Amino acid sequence: MTAVQDYLKPTSIIDFDHPEVMKKAKELAVETEDPIKIARLCFEFVRDEIKHSHDYRMNPVTLKASEVLEHGTGYCYAKSHLLAALLRANSIPAGICYQRLSRDDKGAPFCLHALNAVYLDDIGWYRMDARGNKEGVNAQFNPPHEQLAYDTTIEGEADLSEIWADPLPSVVETLRKYKDYADVYDNLPDIPLIKEK
Repeated sequence: MTAVQDYLKPTSIIDFDHPEVMKKAKELAVETEDPIKIARLCFEFVRDEIKHSHDYRMNPVTLKASEVLEHGTGYCYAKSHLLAALLRANSIPAGICYQRLSRDDKGAPFCLHALNAVYLDDIGWYRMDARGNKEGVNAQFNPPHEQLAYDTTIEGEADLSEIWADPLPSVVETLRKYKDYADVYDNLPDIPLIKEK
């Protein structure tokens, strides 16, 4: 079991101890001390101001929160790393969640999709998805009600229940291995679901 403190620490990927990440986190929170308002401001910044690499056909491929902030782009995975960093820099516990989604809404092949969970007093863990809105995607921050980018409706899709303090190794490996957004898209990470007997 992961302790709440683990969702407040910097890591090599969620590097909120980087000066530019810390600066942006404090800028976003400058007018309020309310954790829910700060969480909303961080969420909306990452959702709306950081461009999704595939949607915008943008390089470079980013991984660390500081890289995402510097280049203004990232896949859902990288955007979740930045959002976790901005929240943790404001002393708000935040982790990473995953969904397993069909790539074409018809079944296999599947891929992982990353989003975040934030711990809010009186609500508990609350999931939010800052991948970036577009036609057919309308993710919002409206606690305690979740409004994620994607529903899991097709057999083989799943909401994975874990809240990770650091990204999955397969995600890190993919973002380190490929240097072009198109190559990442062709090799999105997946994990097989364990069939219940």
